[in-house]
Amino acid sequence: MSGFAQNAEKFLKGMSTTVMNGFDPNAVPVYKELVAEYAVCDRWFAAVPASTQPNRLFVHSATSHGATSNNTKQLIEGFPQKTIFESLDESGYSFGIYYQYPPSTLFYRYYDLKILPGNDDHPSHDVSQGQKFVKEVYEALRSSPQWNEMLFIIMYDEHGGFFDHVPTPVTGVPSPDGIVGPEPYNFQFDRLGVRVPVIMISPWIERGAVLHGPSGPFPTSEFEHSSLPATVKKIFNLKEFLTKRDAWAGTFEGVLSLSSPRTDCPVTLPEPVKLRAVDANEDAKLTEFQEELVQMAATICGDHKKDTYPHKLVENMTVGQAVEYVNNAFKGFLDECEKARESGADDDHICVPRDLVPPGPAQKSKKSFASMFLSCIACGNN
Repeated sequence: MSGFAQNAEKFLKGMSTTVMNGFDPNAVPVYKELVAEYAVCDRWFAAVPASTQPNRLFVHSATSHGATSNNTKQLIEGFPQKTIFESLDESGYSFGIYYQYPPSTLFYRYYDLKILPGNDDHPSHDVSQGQKFVKEVYEALRSSPQWNEMLFIIMYDEHGGFFDHVPTPVTGVPSPDGIVGPEPYNFQFDRLGVRVPVIMISPWIERGAVLHGPSGPFPTSEFEHSSLPATVKKIFNLKEFLTKRDAWAGTFEGVLSLSSPRTDCPVTLPEPVKLRAVDANEDAKLTEFQEELVQMAATICGDHKKDTYPHKLVENMTVGQAVEYVNNAFKGFLDECEKARESGADDDHICVPRDLVPPGPAQKSKKSFASMFLSCIACGNN
């Protein structure tokens, strides 16, 4: 587990001080309280030693289908593998995507604005904003009549380059589907990434619980992102595993260990205090993930058909310009969705810009993750 400081210095002189550092628990009071009251996993690893999208794909489908980096074009076109949502649907279970209302603010929180600070925990955003977001979600769930039926999981897709002392599992990890990553690395998907934080919250969890490594189903099994679909498969007795990876991954249903729900869970979490001394820089260049959000927005306003897509579109774009672009694209998309709804379209209809031909029945069978996500937002499945 060496190399964090050296690698950071290659990108920016002085960054090693940041990646070798961490937060005092009092600086992240919401997490401090949640960990004390519920459960934390101290041995949960990223599914792959890679970036955001490959790891998120493992959450949904226990494979990234060979992706080892953030591939916006492939994400927009859609990956072919089966998802846990399709498995649930096949067994007669419903699922939903929840979002903050009004939906026009959905993408803003990944951008740091003076009037609306970013709350996604990406540097250099103020971590207190992320704490406030978690607090809002927790308290909304805690006040819900469905509270006694919930398991709320807070997870990070990857570790962002920060130091960790726990060695990454590099043996006994099965490839999900035998697909090899692209040149020049030809990654075999036979090892995990670095540890990531995972907090589990439910009235069925004993106070202060700590999940260490799983007890199976194989001697080398670990908690990793495929543990989510693996646990869903086990709890709901779904027909089959998605890949060899979720068949191998540890499951965590055992954290719900109490015989009856607790009645002493805290209703109000501490209020985070602003940590960053400087205001948001709306003239800052976009991060890779912020660029992806702009490129995804381009597909719902027709700009993905232009020569500027995908890279020239975001070249030299600032945070402020990105927010304006995403806002306009999303508003136009919602207008198209409203027109489709008024015309009698069902919830599976994929809304497209005016100058594009709507998909016919034969084209509706396979939707990209982006299409499903945005369609759910528009059709009101909240």
